[in-house]
Amino acid sequence: MSFLTGLFALLFYVAALSLVSGLIYKLFQYLRTPVRLKAPTTPAPTTHSSLLLRMTREFVFFESGFWGNKGTWIFGWLLHIGLLLVFIRHLRYFLDPVPTFIQSMQPFGVYGGFAMLFGLAGRWARRLWVDRIRYCSTPSDHMLLGLLLMIVTSGLLMTFHIHTDIVSVKTFFIGLYSFDPTPLPTDPILLLHLTLAAVLMIVFPYSKLIHGLGFFFSPTRNQVDNARERSSLVTRVPWSKHHSR
Repeated sequence: MSFLTGLFALLFYVAALSLVSGLIYKLFQYLRTPVRLKAPTTPAPTTHSSLLLRMTREFVFFESGFWGNKGTWIFGWLLHIGLLLVFIRHLRYFLDPVPTFIQSMQPFGVYGGFAMLFGLAGRWARRLWVDRIRYCSTPSDHMLLGLLLMIVTSGLLMTFHIHTDIVSVKTFFIGLYSFDPTPLPTDPILLLHLTLAAVLMIVFPYSKLIHGLGFFFSPTRNQVDNARERSSLVTRVPWSKHHSR
């Protein structure tokens, strides 16, 4: 095993450990956080079935963003749907054999890369030129957007301009499962792309990118608006008896 192959194998072991342990930690943190008040965003659903429908619409279509600002919504939605398509496309590097569904989605993954590029550019422009957004933006926001843009750009460059040996890349990642990585191609753009992807895996659970998991634990989204119905079931102590004690 060459030094470069060993270095990247170690990098991805560390990145995978950081990603999995970080996600587990955040999950337990969310589960242990008490929610003592009813705080659903109105108009909120009053039944659990309508709550499920609302959360599905919000998670898939970003419904509240659509009704808020159409420009912001389209950039955000394109970014996330593009990310999903790119993720599905990249599963071919970690599965052997590759399922038919993932094979059929490969062309759409390329379109997803362009959707991500357009969405990220729009989101970053919004942080730079919209006064109220620029005011509350932090350096970490710009760093994360820059990191994602570099990952997408380097990936598209390898797809259309600087081709690499993707068979060797897949063999390398399959070899990580058995702790026997094979030689990794030394193309600079590939090494940059993999390094940035590993950095993203490491910082993901500890950054704002974790909002995808936090969405399911948000009291404003996952609560049924039934406070009055529940309060009517509570036995009330008469005022005079309560204060005579």
